[in-house]
Amino acid sequence: LNGNWRGIDKPTNVLSFPALQPTGARKPGDAPRMLGDIAIAYQTMRREADEEQKPFNHHLSHLAVHGFLHLIGYDHENDADAEAMESLEIEILAQLGIPDPCVGRERMD
Repeated sequence: LNGNWRGIDKPTNVLSFPALQPTGARKPGDAPRMLGDIAIAYQTMRREADEEQKPFNHHLSHLAVHGFLHLIGYDHENDADAEAMESLEIEILAQLGIPDPCVGRERMD
């Protein structure tokens, strides 16, 4: 998927695919609009969790939050955006009882 969609020929742990949004105005009673899809690569995620000695469910939660933030418009293309996104990830994960995923390792790229 990473090679096909991003032109990067190496494994990645999570990809987000934003949905096309309807152009019409929302009406009362409309179903919630889809944000898109999140693909999490099990083997890559499992290997990372093992290498970083993190609980599997913590790493899975982190990647799901990361993918969701991409779907709502966050990215990490520059240092300021990366810092804002990572701060929000840490805040959301703390509310789920999951410690800062970046402690003891390099920040996500």
